[in-house]
Amino acid sequence: MAIISSDALGACFDACRAESRAALIAYLTAGHPDPHASIDTIAAVAAAGADIIEVGVPFSDPMADGPVIQASSQRALDAGVTLDRTLEIAARAKPGVPLVLFSYLNPLMAAGSDVLARARDAGFSGVLVTDLPVGADPEREAWLGGGPLAFVRLVAPTTPRERMSEIATHGRGFVYLISRTGVTGMRDALPPDLPDTVSRLRSVCSLPIAVGFGISRPEQASAVARLADGVVVGSALVHAAETGGATAAAKLTSSLRAALGQRAA
Repeated sequence: MAIISSDALGACFDACRAESRAALIAYLTAGHPDPHASIDTIAAVAAAGADIIEVGVPFSDPMADGPVIQASSQRALDAGVTLDRTLEIAARAKPGVPLVLFSYLNPLMAAGSDVLARARDAGFSGVLVTDLPVGADPEREAWLGGGPLAFVRLVAPTTPRERMSEIATHGRGFVYLISRTGVTGMRDALPPDLPDTVSRLRSVCSLPIAVGFGISRPEQASAVARLADGVVVGSALVHAAETGGATAAAKLTSSLRAALGQRAA
């Protein structure tokens, strides 16, 4: 298959900016609701308008994830989905959009030193590690940052401005801003301080900013799109895939994509 380079993330955000809209970033758990359906769902979500897809590696202790993604991860594990199976699923899906390998650190470490190259060959453009804060493990951070994939870093809403600046300088592709404290999951409302948080991060960050955690409906995606360069939707899409398969996930993706109109001037 054709390899999409790490530069594809930057090119994707540039293209969305040229259209005066935010990028729609979809999260899907690899192997959910089953390995074959996962391939169809990734392809369907891309065809329905997702600009970037984060493909989650199933993990037995997903401490940052809420109940929907935890359950999807366990179901995939029960079906025998490993990191290597995740790469196989992504390669077979051939979505034609940039992919980000979304993982906890342990599966990456267990997969061998060539895992980043293998992920690139499977079609991934970036890697995001949920439990590796900046400065926590310089050797492993250097390995990830110097590899063939864009190393996407996370920023929490409670992060001080100086720390935000440090995180932004150690990442590539985009910065993932967590909209709220706690775990992933669908929420009824966006945090009231989100505009201030995005503004604080933007003042020290030149990378595109994508906001996730708690975004599940088109009107929420539209509100976030007025603030950020990307909108991440995960639990709602995983739930749709669980209850209605690839068709339901694609339908939700289409409605979310339609909500990402022009940003306010």
